[in-house]
Amino acid sequence: MIRNLFTKKTIPDLLREAEASPHKLKRHLGTLQLVIMGIGAIVGAGIFVMTGEVASQYTGPGLLISFVIAAIVCIFAALCYAEFASLIPISGSAYSYAYATMGELMAWVIGWTILAEFLFSAATVGVGWSGYFTSFLSDCGIVFPKFLSKAPIAHNPATGWISTGAWFDLPAMLIVLLVGSLVAIGIKAAASVNNILVVIKIGIIILFIVCGFAFVKAENLIPFVPANTGVFGQYGWSGVFRGASVIFFAYLGFDMLSTLGQEAKKPQRDLPVGMIGSLLISTIIYIFIGVVLLGVVSYLKLNVADPLAVAVNAYGPNFIWLRFVLKISIVIGLISVVLVQILASSRVLLTMSNDGLIPKVFGAIHSKYATPLFSTWMVALFCACIAGVFPVGILGQLTAMGALLAFAIVCLGILILRYTNPKLERPFKVPFVPWIPLLGGVACIFQMVVMPAITWVQLTIWMVVGAFIYFGYGIRRSKMRARK
Repeated sequence: MIRNLFTKKTIPDLLREAEASPHKLKRHLGTLQLVIMGIGAIVGAGIFVMTGEVASQYTGPGLLISFVIAAIVCIFAALCYAEFASLIPISGSAYSYAYATMGELMAWVIGWTILAEFLFSAATVGVGWSGYFTSFLSDCGIVFPKFLSKAPIAHNPATGWISTGAWFDLPAMLIVLLVGSLVAIGIKAAASVNNILVVIKIGIIILFIVCGFAFVKAENLIPFVPANTGVFGQYGWSGVFRGASVIFFAYLGFDMLSTLGQEAKKPQRDLPVGMIGSLLISTIIYIFIGVVLLGVVSYLKLNVADPLAVAVNAYGPNFIWLRFVLKISIVIGLISVVLVQILASSRVLLTMSNDGLIPKVFGAIHSKYATPLFSTWMVALFCACIAGVFPVGILGQLTAMGALLAFAIVCLGILILRYTNPKLERPFKVPFVPWIPLLGGVACIFQMVVMPAITWVQLTIWMVVGAFIYFGYGIRRSKMRARK
């Protein structure tokens, strides 16, 4: 039985199963659409919401260094994802990659982990959307009740969990359910809406940067790395590294494209270009935003839900109009991030269901919409409940932790496959093997080590729940094990 836990699928088997499946997805997505979807997934709550929290609590202006560190780790991981995506262009993402290199048990671990990444990311962005939406309503003279727009609980590192007095975050729940409905309709409609949302989002970011450069003050960037307070992770270089691990959330999304292998027109070419291209473009955007944000306003004033709006206020009275434009554009733009994360979650569930590890209803494709309708709705309902209860900081850190674990396993998988199957024809190859996969894996693990302790507790709980599901259900109904 123990040996069967590590039963592997061959890459030809994975491809044949995808093509022979009676529930095939339609190939609608080209290279440009994938790049746009990648940008739509990456540029979201991480930059619009979490930059303020990270700069004020961990890094100060050193946030710019944290951006670079996180980007380097992501580039290493993206190269590994790109090689796998070109080899195994199916909807399972890292779950399928682990099945081919490390066996079923590790496939379940990685599948359950990336589900945490995608699910909690969608919920995190939903909470960020709620913050900007209610702030925009307030600017318009409409006060949304606080007890219906905040998480009922919060976490303080010094005192632990506390009650906020709120009931739940209603706007966050509603936007997740609305986007879930759109994803359920079909990939083509979702992609078209996403294109529009991304254009609006990038347009307002460019406007924010161009207008803000004139108001950057050098004194706001000094000291660039504030002195450590005596507590690990609170400023100093330990704060820069902790900030990189938390702001890592801002780069998540490129890996989501690997779940669309069965919906890309030419996946061997389009998926690597989509992942690496969207990551590089997003990194450039982040550096410019960081310079303006930290140069215009002292980092001590940025521990708010809408840091970019605080920066716009510092532009002066002549830019009041930009505050309104910024908020409404971010409210619109964040929807694209929720969209692609719900899309990715449902595709992972689809693949796991086809392998028998979760009930087959999760793999059912709707006859009219050609989407995994049940999976999509379950994802939307789960994300809505999480978004309504937990604060953005906790959700963002758990998302980053899940992604880091997934990225480390993918980097390890590249090393394993290179040595176990070196002659395999690879449409895209990671350069400088074994160094890039090795450095990527080590960097991801290091980033996990410096994460706050509460995040480790949450990840452990999530993995224990996953173990109960696998050993209670999946191990008995695995199609791969049934063939043995």
